[in-house]
Parts: sequence; structure tokens; C-alpha cells
Amino acid sequence: MNSDVYFYLLASLAVVLVGISKSGFGTGLGVFAVPLMSFVIPPAQAAAIMLPLLCAIDLYNVWHYRRSWDRQNIKILLPTAMLGIILGALTFRYLSDAHIRVLIGVMSVFFVLNFFFGRPTLEKQAPNRARGSFWGAVAGFTSFSVHAGGPPVSVYLLPQRLEKSVFVGTNVMFFAIVNYVKLVPYYFLGQLNLGNLTTSLMLSPLVPVGIFLGIKLQSRINQRLFYNLIYFFLLIAGVNLLYEGITAL
Repeated sequence: MNSDVYFYLLASLAVVLVGISKSGFGTGLGVFAVPLMSFVIPPAQAAAIMLPLLCAIDLYNVWHYRRSWDRQNIKILLPTAMLGIILGALTFRYLSDAHIRVLIGVMSVFFVLNFFFGRPTLEKQAPNRARGSFWGAVAGFTSFSVHAGGPPVSVYLLPQRLEKSVFVGTNVMFFAIVNYVKLVPYYFLGQLNLGNLTTSLMLSPLVPVGIFLGIKLQSRINQRLFYNLIYFFLLIAGVNLLYEGITAL
């Protein structure tokens, strides 16, 4: 198969998955986007192509979930997320994508296994500044590097057992801000060049497809099933990132 055709098939699937994930589940499937495209192009280029598409998805989602998000959690997560983005920009030339994938993969898998096999939690957790600041920083860093900020935010938010639309909306608001901030360092690092932006534009018609599917799925799934699916997607994402990282070392 022609390499260009192969790339656009994988990239199209990635865009639709991201739209579904960000619009309907808040996390999970979207973490596959960069690894999928990395079968054909370098991870850094895949991340650069995805960023404008993420921003386009964010524009719609912010409007759709404008009344369904947790302000306290956003206030806790955002400050250190900005520090994580700065750290990601400063280490961009030196830190391997493989190391980032291994790190976030280990954390995600450990969290899910601990949830299913560890000591059960009788009461849901409340927003916590110490935990939220830590996971916000991790999310900012991994989001900047490979758009894999979803799992760290899930590790922090899932124990709170938020109503599903609030869970998704909080993710939406957090990553909308994070993604638009990321545009600045991506530009200065030369990642938003004409070639990458042209590819983003060619893939942009798939954005509303993913958004539509995500919202339809979210509205049709009950809350218990919703959270089981989130944990499942988080486990799959973690295993995938761990595998991709280890094989690339």
C-alpha cells in the first residue's frame, strides 16, 4: 500500500477516535492518536499535526459542556499543568518519546489494577490540591509531549466519581486551555510548519464526525457502564503506551 494512503487511513482513524474520546468520554481512546500515526511518521510530527485538530474539537466541546464542569478541579489542575507544559517545551529536544510513553503507561496500568484488585474505597474522594497539583503537572508535561495527558487527569478525577457529563466537561475545559497554550511553544519549536498545518487541514473534515459519535455514545450509556468503559480504555491506553515505549527504547 502507498505510504501516503496508509498514513491518511491511520490518521483518519486517529482523528475520529480523538473526537469520540474528547466529546463523549473525556479520555481513553484519544491517547492512541499519536502512536497510530507514528507507524508512518515521527511521533513529534504526529503530535504537531494533531494539535490544531484537537483545538478545533475543543471549540465545539467547550460550548457543548459549558454548563457541565467542575470549577474547583480546574483551579487545582491548571496552574501546575502550565508548569508541565513549560518543562515539556524545555526538554523537547532531549527527552525521548519512548521514555514518556513508558512513564505514563506504568502509571495508568498501576492505577487501574489498583482500582480493581486493591483495597476497595468506601467513600468517593473529594478534590485535593496536593494530588491535583501533581497530576496536573504530569498531564501538562505528557500532553505537551505526545498528547497523552488524559490518563493522568483520569487518575485524579475518577476516584471522585463525578457525574459523567461533569467528568467529561471537566476534561474538556482543562484540555481546551492546555491545548491552546501549547500552540505557543509548538510554534516557536517549529512544529507548526506549513506542511504539518496543511495535513491538519486535510484531516479537519473528520473532526465533526468524531464529535457527533462521541456525544451520541455518551448520552446513551448509563453511568456505571460509562465508568467501567473509562477504566477499560485507561487500561488499554496504558498498556499500549507501555508497549510502544518499551519497543522504541
